[in-house]
Amino acid sequence: MKKLIPFQKDLSFDTKIHEITSISLEHTLKLKEEYQISGEFIISGTYKLTEASINVDPFEYKLPFNISIDSKYNTKNIEVDINDFYYELINNEILSINIEVIIDGLEEKEEIIMREHSVSKIEEDTRENEEVTNLTEEVSNESETSDTTSTSIFDNLDENERYSVYKVHIVTENDTIDSILQKYQITKEQLEAYNDLNDIQIGSKLIIQSNEN
Repeated sequence: MKKLIPFQKDLSFDTKIHEITSISLEHTLKLKEEYQISGEFIISGTYKLTEASINVDPFEYKLPFNISIDSKYNTKNIEVDINDFYYELINNEILSINIEVIIDGLEEKEEIIMREHSVSKIEEDTRENEEVTNLTEEVSNESETSDTTSTSIFDNLDENERYSVYKVHIVTENDTIDSILQKYQITKEQLEAYNDLNDIQIGSKLIIQSNEN
């Protein structure tokens, strides 16, 4: 089962700028506590102050992210990643960030499914008994299934479990394949593993797996 979680943040610059010349997204999201995903989005890149500027200046923002998962899910096979990322420069001073997080591998706990099945079976037997008692009476309402809770499944979770870091790079007019490979210290084969290099244009989003864990 997959869940998509939207995240939006407006970032302010100290002064007005003319153009975002490059931008990338990294994250350190992982399951850290019971039913809790937390970490940071790391937004970095470069910008030009004016149209006539030759040099570019760097920027970096670290944005905390926390989300709780319903206790009815088994999260032992959970995977957290970035599904989409886009931005907008507003009035040359506000960088509006929009990120869509995807949580994959969620499974509803088997014991909850079994309890819901048992409750449904009891309801079915009850309705049959009512029909036998009074053949002319119609069943108009069904009993609501009670919410159930379960014990923690995170007792054996390895706190030192390693996670993968992915980056999302938005291609700008100043980018080349070689400059991207050099920026992220990866090979062309690693870049091709997640992206179609024959269809890259300004605004394209490249998925890049970091060499660091």
